[in-house]
Amino acid sequence: MNCDQCDAIVAASDKFCEECGANLQSESVTQEMENSCQKCGAAADKIDTDRYCTICGFRQVAIEHETILLELTPNFAGASDRGRRHHQNEDAIALKIIDERTYAIVVCDGVSISQHPELASRFAVAACIEGIELSLKQGANPETAILNGVNKSLQAVSAIPFEPANSIPDPSSATIVAAIVTDNLATIAWLGDSRAYWIAADKSVQLTQDDSWAREIVAQGTLTMEEAEKSPHAHAITRWLGADLDDDGVPSIATWTIPGAGYLLLCTDGLWNYAPEPSYLYHLIQQSPSNNSIDISRYLVQYANQQGGQDNITVSVLVF
Repeated sequence: MNCDQCDAIVAASDKFCEECGANLQSESVTQEMENSCQKCGAAADKIDTDRYCTICGFRQVAIEHETILLELTPNFAGASDRGRRHHQNEDAIALKIIDERTYAIVVCDGVSISQHPELASRFAVAACIEGIELSLKQGANPETAILNGVNKSLQAVSAIPFEPANSIPDPSSATIVAAIVTDNLATIAWLGDSRAYWIAADKSVQLTQDDSWAREIVAQGTLTMEEAEKSPHAHAITRWLGADLDDDGVPSIATWTIPGAGYLLLCTDGLWNYAPEPSYLYHLIQQSPSNNSIDISRYLVQYANQQGGQDNITVSVLVF
């Protein structure tokens, strides 16, 4: 069968068109889906008068379609969008200009199979940016400041009340990638698979290494990346912010000396799943209507949605 909107070939069981995101369900089915639990899918009659699901305890929220745009300066901005498939945005972003030389960026992705992932990401970015700013103003170097910020995030997420009776067994959790940029040096920290890239005409590189099953099994030499990507465990994360983290929660750290003109880009997998190669991200940025960071951020979100918008999409761009 074909999509009524773009004529792309779709399966009879598909709910949305992969090409354009059009709803393939009948109006009655769509209404039933919208009234069901946004978390566990329980039928509409399982939602009480206060909008709580009596099966999993999740409170239903209004579906927001707009993109959140943050523009601090023409060269420093970000965007976060619900995407086309999720009922709520479980990503979060925080940007801060500490002083005339220093920028701070935090991007988080709530883990959907945990309790209250939307709270996890929001609490994490707020705690991290506050911790970074306080540490820098107290004279800490960027590495110490970013470690303090991520530790504050871990504490904030771990403190979200865990509901043992909830049908979702895991406590709140989120991935995080954060950066402090002072002059031409970027200090980057991460837990999970949210990423940082340096994008430039002559050299585009991924600056982070995913904490994921696929990357770790490839690093062990057990499988090739092509083989690992075929596994249902490929994108399972192995480190995160949350009370159930298996280790000490100290993030990986990398530094990058800004070599010249280019873009420092931080994003969640809602973007990089559609453009994992740094060179392709450079190609996309060149399609932006302008070189302003807000236009680039908006364009990258639009691109991910055009590809299907399977996940929430968050991106920050610092232009050099």
